[in-house]
Amino acid sequence: MEKTHKSKEDNQGILGKFWNWTWTDVKEPLEPGLKLAVTLRHLATGSTYADLMYAFRVARNSISLFVPKVCEAIYLAYKDEVMPDEITTEDWMRIASDFERIWNLPHACGALDGKHIRIRKPPNSGSLFFNYKHFFSTVMMALVDADYKFIWLSVGSYGSASDSQIFRDSELRPMLEDGTLDLPPPSPLPNGETDIPYFLIGDDAFPLRSWMMKPYSRKRLDHDERIFNYRLSRARRIVENAFGILAMRFQILIGTMQQLPETVDLIVLSCTTLHNLLRIRKRADLQLFADEEDNNHNLIEGQWRQGAQLTDGDPGYQRNFGNAAGIDQRNYLKNYFNSEAGAVDWQENMI
Repeated sequence: MEKTHKSKEDNQGILGKFWNWTWTDVKEPLEPGLKLAVTLRHLATGSTYADLMYAFRVARNSISLFVPKVCEAIYLAYKDEVMPDEITTEDWMRIASDFERIWNLPHACGALDGKHIRIRKPPNSGSLFFNYKHFFSTVMMALVDADYKFIWLSVGSYGSASDSQIFRDSELRPMLEDGTLDLPPPSPLPNGETDIPYFLIGDDAFPLRSWMMKPYSRKRLDHDERIFNYRLSRARRIVENAFGILAMRFQILIGTMQQLPETVDLIVLSCTTLHNLLRIRKRADLQLFADEEDNNHNLIEGQWRQGAQLTDGDPGYQRNFGNAAGIDQRNYLKNYFNSEAGAVDWQENMI
């Protein structure tokens, strides 16, 4: 009887040891909330995986595995709400109405620009990611509406490519050229009579077309051309502000990312998605960061300009020249902005 009782104790001890061994060998999975917290800290502060390992007591190799997955999950969860794949004609009309109401630029449907994201040199990549500023990067090209939200985004382009190359190879240009982007049909400007196409705003890196307006680039501009450049550049500040606010909120974009380009792309997508989400759900917070104008329409710089900034895309080579339709439309807008129908009261004081 005593022997049997002892045998049971031995069996329980063996089972207990076996249970403890299996529990420590097969680790308890990390909670989703912890993974999200680590990822958001990484995006917001740019902390390295080593720093996060000590702050959250999570192994560095585990962090490197789940950060890309969490970033992808953030993008997929909210992209239909904040950055849908398709934009209807009615959506473009609303965007154009905002540009006219806020920035006094009718028929504008977005401001386009590119920014470099610093990365560590990818293995076996040669000079593909080496840019004109002499560091390795990928390029983020974005179209921004009048409310500082990203409405179209291209990520992952080689740092060695210019804005004109990236735009030429993107899905956006052919859609603009063949009319499948569903921009509104041409219509007169306020107090005007001639039908004018709706257009995007760009800098000198982009082609001058009826669907793309950019400033006059000559060194000696006459009065009317300076007025046009002021009116166009005033609205084009939107995309500069959007990139600046994005980098201020998500400082991972400012430093040199150590991840592979595929992970960098997911990080950029998640940051822009969260930026749009914050813009929609916490609109008042934007006033702390964005540029403003005083009562005389002088620029008051936003807080985003006080910190580190993303590097511009390269407009310095492969300049794009205009076709006849683009030149005619820019000249028409120039004359319109200098006429009684299209002028604003303060523009003479700003050139």
